Amino acid sequence: MIQAVLFDLDGTMLDRERSIRFFIHRQYDRLEGYLEGVEKKEFIEAFLKLDAGGYVWKDRVYQQLVSMFSITSVSWQELLDDYISHFKNSCIPYPNLKSVLETLRFQGLKLGVITNGRYPFQLDSIKALGIESFFDVVLVSEKEGIKKPDPTIFHRASRQLDAPLDKCLFVGDHPQKDIAAAGNAGMITVWKKTKGSNPEPADYTIHQLEDLLKIDVLKYSKETRNRRK
Repeated sequence: MIQAVLFDLDGTMLDRERSIRFFIHRQYDRLEGYLEGVEKKEFIEAFLKLDAGGYVWKDRVYQQLVSMFSITSVSWQELLDDYISHFKNSCIPYPNLKSVLETLRFQGLKLGVITNGRYPFQLDSIKALGIESFFDVVLVSEKEGIKKPDPTIFHRASRQLDAPLDKCLFVGDHPQKDIAAAGNAGMITVWKKTKGSNPEPADYTIHQLEDLLKIDVLKYSKETRNRRK
C-alpha cells in the first residue's frame, strides 16, 4: 500500500513555461526604461532561448543578454536580482493542483517535494503556489547538497517521511532526472507526460495532475483506508 507521494516542482506542479513567459513580459515592462533600444519581442525570445527550459541559471542568461543587446543602463546582476525577487509573483500552477493535493491528504498519504534548483528560490515558488502546507518534506537540491538523479536525495526523502522506498510514489516530468532516477532509487514512478520527451519506462503515465487519482495503487490506498474506518 502506498504511504507517500512525492512531486517534482517545475513542469510537474508549476507550469514553468507559462510562468516564465508571464514573468519575462512583466520584467521587460517593469524595466523598459533601462532597456532603451531593445525590442520587447527580441528580448523575450532571446531570454527564452538562453534559459533552455530552466536548465541554465539566470546569471549566465542575463550576462549573455546584456552582452548581446549591449545593455549599459542596468547590469546583469540587477536583472538577476529582479528575477529572484519577482519570479514568485508570476508562478502559475497546473490545473487542479490544490484539489489533487487535498484529495491525497484526505486519503491519509504523506506528501513531499524533491526539486533541483536554488534555495530559497524554489521554496518561494512553492509558497507562491499556496501549497507549502500540504507537504511533510520539501527537499531543494542546493540546500541538500545533492540533486536528482543522485539516488541519495530520494533515499533522504524516504527516511524523512518514514516511508519505505517501495511504498513511495514519485511524480515528475523529466525522463531521466525524475522517472529513471526515482525508479532506480526504488520508488514507484509516475511520468507527467511532456511534449517532445522520450520517457524512460515508468510505472504509470499521466497527462494531467487529476489523472494521478485514477491510477490503481492510489485507488487501492483509498479503498484500503475506507475499509479500515
